[in-house]
Amino acid sequence: MSGILNTSIARKIAMALSGLFLIIFLTQHFIINFTSVVSPESFNEISHFMGTNPLVQFLLQPVLIFGVVFHFVMGFILELQNRAARTTGYAVYKGSANANWVSRNMIISGLVVLAFMGLHFYDFWVPEMIYKYVEFNSEDPNRYYEELVHKFESPARTGIYAVSFILLALHLWHGFQSAFQTMGVNNKYTPAIKNLGKAFAVLIPFGFVVIAIFHHFNH
Repeated sequence: MSGILNTSIARKIAMALSGLFLIIFLTQHFIINFTSVVSPESFNEISHFMGTNPLVQFLLQPVLIFGVVFHFVMGFILELQNRAARTTGYAVYKGSANANWVSRNMIISGLVVLAFMGLHFYDFWVPEMIYKYVEFNSEDPNRYYEELVHKFESPARTGIYAVSFILLALHLWHGFQSAFQTMGVNNKYTPAIKNLGKAFAVLIPFGFVVIAIFHHFNH
């Protein structure tokens, strides 16, 4: 693996592929969470299936965790590589004429998103693992909705989630279309992909913010 990822182009492609994989996961995660707004019963059913299905628990979940770690580690490597290449200190740098603020600060938004992922794992994944594999509680198919709502009772935690998703939107604003560009998609469909990326970057994070606020005021 290290030999394959030993070139800048290979690293960028690996970064793009892992980013697209996480975009698919984010979409699926949003759809499941949104059901908690329209139907608590459906949310419990879907969550129970995801939480007890061996394929999800022992194959897809480890792949997801690996994908998250890989994406951010590769991002840090590429950022260090880019900084090392800037030996002239952008002698001709002219602000956003070279690149917009978002693209120039992907590492910052990425670090915030990574910190948010840590909080999200701490809030949901860790308690789930303790519930099932440490305390060995019997499975309750109706517990998921109440557990979700409980997390958003705190205004501070709800605010952190909202701000984190806003920064995720900034990260996606550049990352979505950048991933396709890295994969060599540069044709008549490029404008449509850019527009789709911008719509995704706004709608999905905004949807998560709505979910958090909805549960905060309706617990």
